[in-house]
Amino acid sequence: MTPEARSVTATASVPDTPAEPVTRVGRRFVGGIALVSLGMWTALYTPVQVLLAQQLETIDPHNKASALGLVTGLGAVTALVATPLAGALSDRTTSRFGRRRPWLAGGALGAALGLVVLAPQTTVTGVALGWCLVQLSLSAMLAGLVAEVPDQVPVAQRAVVSAWVGATQPLAVVLGTVLATVVVSGPHAGYPLVAAAVVLLAVPFVSSVRDARLPRSAVPAVNWSRFLAGFWISPRLHRDFALAWLTRLLVQLGNATGTLYLLYFLRDEVRYEQRFPGHKAEQGLLTLVSLYTVGIVLTAFVGGVVSDRLGRRKSLVTASGVVIALGSALLAIRPTWPTALVAASLMGLGYGVYVSVDQALITQVLPTEGDRGRDLGVINIANSLPHVLAPAIAAVLVTHLGGYRALFAFASVLTLLGAVLVQRIRSVP
Repeated sequence: MTPEARSVTATASVPDTPAEPVTRVGRRFVGGIALVSLGMWTALYTPVQVLLAQQLETIDPHNKASALGLVTGLGAVTALVATPLAGALSDRTTSRFGRRRPWLAGGALGAALGLVVLAPQTTVTGVALGWCLVQLSLSAMLAGLVAEVPDQVPVAQRAVVSAWVGATQPLAVVLGTVLATVVVSGPHAGYPLVAAAVVLLAVPFVSSVRDARLPRSAVPAVNWSRFLAGFWISPRLHRDFALAWLTRLLVQLGNATGTLYLLYFLRDEVRYEQRFPGHKAEQGLLTLVSLYTVGIVLTAFVGGVVSDRLGRRKSLVTASGVVIALGSALLAIRPTWPTALVAASLMGLGYGVYVSVDQALITQVLPTEGDRGRDLGVINIANSLPHVLAPAIAAVLVTHLGGYRALFAFASVLTLLGAVLVQRIRSVP
């Protein structure tokens, strides 16, 4: 489904966009956006955590780490460019289905196609091209999804809604790991199964959400130079937005470097398969992911409710970052299986609060009301860029600068820095 999108000048906002929504959203909206988010993250995390690693280990067992880094890095570069572009175009989409729904639906179908294409690939090049198609499509989904929250959810409800969306990330890892290791086995069956999930889980929200329709008269003629220039948001003029972007980058870079080689960490450092004869490292990964998910679910909603009721964001973001950093630090000090169990629990507890409260904070520092999709797309560069940087950083740390201990120490320091820096934001309590 191709959105009918037209660009406007970088400085213009959409005239018909309300300053802030005031009507609380109901359970149907919250449940629908949680499901579409679950499908989107399942399509992203299942390949990253399991399927790509398995596929590349078969294709090139001697260079599996560098091959995984190359593939995930190229995919992240694709998302880095595509997400803000899709967000800006969704701001100016004049489809009769609304501004965001075409991008959600088209992205889900494109991601499913890319996953099916990935299944039979037998070369690193083929895997890289298929994964870039998946990332391109998921970027379109993400652009539409994140913009729905400030478009339709009032400020006093955003942390709770963000908790529902944020909690689906670890749930997606568990769901995807179960699909790829328990329901079916291996990439050939795993990719098509995930493809079906991303489409089916998108249907309830895409078919029910009421999206504001933008009249063509509200969209001026295209000016590409100004349109592209609009992606530069001055840190001097929009200081809090810049700080929110930087703190997100630091925390997500810490998260990306600490989780990219988790399967290999269990296999090569913890020696899980030697410690537990008859068990595969993927089973250990599922255990850690399950603990992580339980932690997130336990705290995401509590953090969201507390933040919305108190109207405070920064202190909760800082506290959550400190807890995440502590989990990574434990792995750096003692990279063993019992420590990994404790670390996964701590990181889940911290990340649960972080994903709900930080996302709500970000929606309150957006520079312009009519360009929410674009501005959130720029914020999402801070989510995608770490996946470009992490493969190179993690590979160097693991192979040349101290191994997995150095990797987790680096992740801990970055996360702690981001947690502290958020206190410098002034416009949000």
